[in-house]
Formats: sequence, C-alpha cells, structure tokens
Amino acid sequence: MKHLLRLAAAALALCSAGALAQAPAAGGQAPLRLIVPFTPGTGIDLIARTVGPRLGQRLGRAVVVDNRAGASGNIGTEAVVRSAPDGNTLLVSVNTLVMNRGLYPHLPFDPVKDLQPVSLTSWGQLLLVTHPGTHFRTAGELVAAARAHPGRLNYASPGVGTPHHMSMELFKQTAGVFLTHIPYRGTAQAVTDLLGGQVDAMFLPIHVALPHIKSGRLVALGIGSEQRHPLLPEVPTLAEAKAGKVNVDMWYGIFAPAGTSPEFVARLNRELNDILASPDVRTAFQTQGMDPATSTPEEFRKLVAQDAERWAQLVKQQNIKAE
Repeated sequence: MKHLLRLAAAALALCSAGALAQAPAAGGQAPLRLIVPFTPGTGIDLIARTVGPRLGQRLGRAVVVDNRAGASGNIGTEAVVRSAPDGNTLLVSVNTLVMNRGLYPHLPFDPVKDLQPVSLTSWGQLLLVTHPGTHFRTAGELVAAARAHPGRLNYASPGVGTPHHMSMELFKQTAGVFLTHIPYRGTAQAVTDLLGGQVDAMFLPIHVALPHIKSGRLVALGIGSEQRHPLLPEVPTLAEAKAGKVNVDMWYGIFAPAGTSPEFVARLNRELNDILASPDVRTAFQTQGMDPATSTPEEFRKLVAQDAERWAQLVKQQNIKAE
C-alpha cells in the first residue's frame, strides 16, 4: 500500500505541475493550492471552489484547486503532508480522513499528527434510505427484519471506508443487527441499484437522496444525526425511530501541513470564519445539504482526534478490512 501510494502521488504531482505553472500569481507569490483528495463535483470540491476565490481575494493571491483523487483520499492527503509548511498548500477534506487512519494502519503518514487543523467549514448529514419494495417505513422496522433474518438484508456503499459504509457499520453495531455489505465503485451505480431494488438500504447524503425521496422512489427511514434537518423535518432521527442513538454527521474542514506557522494558521482561520458567515456561501453549501460551521484551530483539532478514536474502535470491533 505504501509503495502504491507514493507512486500514484508522484505521478499526480507531475500531471498537476503543468496546470499549476499556468496559474497567475498575485504580488509575485506562488498560487495557494487547495488540494482536494477526491474527484470534482463532490461536496469537498464544492467547498474548495466556493471558499477558494474568496480566500484568494482576502489574501491578495491566486488560489488553485488541485484535485488529487485516489486510494480513498490518501493520495491527496499525503501530497499535503509532504508539502513544505510555507503557507502555499492546504488540504480540504472530510471525516474520511480519520476513518482511513484505522482502515490503513500502514499508511506512510498519520492524518492526525501530520496535519495542522485550520478550521471546520461545515457539517453534512446522512439519511438511512430504502426502496419502496421493502415496505419498510421506519428504521425500527428495518432493524426488526434484520434481527429476524440475519444477513438476508443487504446494503450498498460507494466503497469500503466511505462514510456511507462506516455509518452503516456503526448502525449495525448499535442496533445489534447484521446486514450484508455490497460495496460499489462510486455512488452513482450504488444508487441506481438501490432504486432498482437490487439492494435493500443505504446511507446517503441529504442532497443525493432528497430528489428520490420527493419523487417517491426512495423512503427515508431516519437521519443519522442528533436532530432533524430543515430540508426533511418529517424524517425522525434514528434514535427517535427506535433504531439506536447513531450520530454519523460528517464534518468538513481545512488543514495545513504540520509545522505551518501559528500566525498564518490564525489568519486563515479568521478569514475563513468571515467567508463562511456570508449569505452567498451559506446558500451554496445548503443547496448541497451542508450546513456552514466554524471553529478555532484547537477546537477542530480536538474534534478530529476524538473522531479518529471513535472510528478506529469501530474498525477494530467490526473487523472492517480495507479492500
């Protein structure tokens, strides 16, 4: 795994170097790179492309969004870890970052110790959904069926180690049930098969599930959060649905390489707090099912460390293996 990550990271670095060389620099400074460790069009990519230009204006320099997908986000993350802590490279990521710490024990870096948290940017919620053919109307009904017939029900995810997968494993552990995992290579085909009735259930981000819920092609069984969401106020939390207290909210945030100067981190944090408070950014995030949020660097550090421990324990207890 270590060898493959480094080969892929080197190849991507070569590919992106030419694009970065074309980016205009302000005031003679090199562009600030926002590395997104996933493909364009994801929630993380939206954050980078919404926040990036505004951050560039405030810092008086060009900002380039650099998508470095692969290895469940580990390739892009390692690129930031290996970057000089000179204020020219930042990581935009999601809680997959710390899930990977437990899933890939032989990573050539530590995503908690080798990154400097800058600021939380937003929260996203996941819905537990099914297709109408199961005839489940609540999460409690799904739990009851899973208890009566262990392993007969299955669930989809976009792949091992994704928040969708890990959330269902936490749900299974909390409810004391077993559903068979069917991993896909991405969300699109998983959703297609869920809509077609080939799989029984799945955790999905609100903005992905919402159109299908409104059209009646999916049924929302519960939200994996401590409170209901304004977009779907009629959908209960999993705790309210008698399926166990399961909070699988996804955090999103920005990181710098470890060793970045505290002064620069503090300035980035102040600028990001102002940017995230603006109505246009709030609207852009909320249309994608994300709620803007801010934090101090230290508050974000504590959140990341606590979440890393939580998911590491789940990986061990559920014996989850990266594929």
